[in-house]
Amino acid sequence: MLFAKFLKTLLLSSAVLLVSVGCQAAAFNATGYDSHVELQCIELCKAEQKYQLRVSINDGAWQNRGEFQGQSQLDFTRDLGRNLTLRYQLLSADQKEVLASAQTQTRDFSDDELLEMVQRYTFRYFWDHADPITGWAKERMPNPRDGDIITSGGTGFGIAALITASERGWVSREAAVDRMLKITAASQQLERFHGMWAHWYNPATGKVHNFSKYDDGGDIVESAFLAQGLLTARQYFNKANAKEQQLRQDISRLWQNMEWSWYTKGENILYWHWSKHHGWAMNHPIKGYNEALIVYVLAAASPTYPISDAPYHKGWAASTVHTFRNGEDYYGISLPLGDKSQKGGPLFFAHYSFMGLDPRGLQDRYANYWQQNVRHTLINRAYSIDNPFGWKGYGEDLWGLTAGDHVPDGYGAHAPGMYSDRGTIAPTAALSSMPYTPEHSMRVLKNLYYNHGKTLFGPAGFYDGINLSASSDPVKQVRRTYLAIDQGPIVGMIENYRTALLWNYFMRDPDVRSGLHKLGFTLYGKPIQQLQPESQPAAKSKE
Repeated sequence: MLFAKFLKTLLLSSAVLLVSVGCQAAAFNATGYDSHVELQCIELCKAEQKYQLRVSINDGAWQNRGEFQGQSQLDFTRDLGRNLTLRYQLLSADQKEVLASAQTQTRDFSDDELLEMVQRYTFRYFWDHADPITGWAKERMPNPRDGDIITSGGTGFGIAALITASERGWVSREAAVDRMLKITAASQQLERFHGMWAHWYNPATGKVHNFSKYDDGGDIVESAFLAQGLLTARQYFNKANAKEQQLRQDISRLWQNMEWSWYTKGENILYWHWSKHHGWAMNHPIKGYNEALIVYVLAAASPTYPISDAPYHKGWAASTVHTFRNGEDYYGISLPLGDKSQKGGPLFFAHYSFMGLDPRGLQDRYANYWQQNVRHTLINRAYSIDNPFGWKGYGEDLWGLTAGDHVPDGYGAHAPGMYSDRGTIAPTAALSSMPYTPEHSMRVLKNLYYNHGKTLFGPAGFYDGINLSASSDPVKQVRRTYLAIDQGPIVGMIENYRTALLWNYFMRDPDVRSGLHKLGFTLYGKPIQQLQPESQPAAKSKE
């Protein structure tokens, strides 16, 4: 793992003292951030052994700081103060021997530095913890039930994170290309179903891992999320060297083999699943406003197996589909699209399709998609502040209902309403909404980090869920899991807020632009084909 690379962050001071332990020299590192220190002990520490920590604040007396076990650990220091100089000592379990020492500093971060820190930590999920065989993203960590299953949609979001990491220098461009080539090689080798990937695979065997009884074949929604990442990468990795040329060729081959038209069954609608064993048994037409807008855009965009505009207008957005048009007023905010029973639905509707698809100025006959996403987010926030079921902690600095793990257990698509709101807030909800509600989302980020970071912030960023009503014990209020589909949007959507990086590259793709034009989309009131990429604004979006 390239762990040390991530620790040289944000120009913070980090000093390392090497001490002799027997015949070996071992390093104990401390890297300071705003309100925590990351401690790393690779050569010296044995995974199964427990050590003792102590700390000196601004050269004061030594204080016990608890146990250290493993190779890395976060020490949240807000209880000690702010802007500190900290000296750490690693002691033997009996505290009789000082094994190593390290010194660092904490300091107040700007909002931009906090965003960078959260993105960079979250990126580790896709870099350090990707499947070593395929480079694909693991479905979740830990995953005691299914093992290290890999996921197609989460890999698409991971590609967006990889592009962000390359652009920001967290990893070298060459290393990012090498990882991408591993991903595309595996994407060619894994079994596909009329060009589409399954939702899950077992990386050790390369076989499909059933998502459900009949879901053992092509999943065009998850495949669309993967294709969205791939097409963004095809535009971003645009150098003339051999590796990047090969990568673009690999992506084009994968893209052109996706048989979107097959998944209409000859009807004016797209179907979510097809299995070689069970055929169309899932029988799940993709209609009503949800996370799948990108599916129709890409299906129309295909240069080889396209759909016409009829499935979009007569299937996805049909006037008979009660979950498509909304038009209701919630908390003084009118919402164009989405399920009325859930006040528009979970927030991932505003994230998954818009990792690459730029909603700024994007409009069709049904909605202005920037307006749709901003209003959807504000309604979700207002519902949490209203808090009709009295969940502890809900408010202006703790809001956001979306898909994720329940606390204490289970998984669900959290959304407004008595059946979908169970008290769990997913950090990804507000953080991935940063382009739409930057001030409100930043307030949630600071609350989660400053007030709950000790239990909620881990080695790959914020854990998946927090429910203050679940227990009086802060540890039991947190679901200490990571999900690819929640981690990826944190990196990508924050980047779209900061620089519009992913939006700008995805929207340059000529196939994508063709598909949007076919479906009747406009950008800032102009036909898509007449708008050049360089005329699209790249500044931070304002709420």
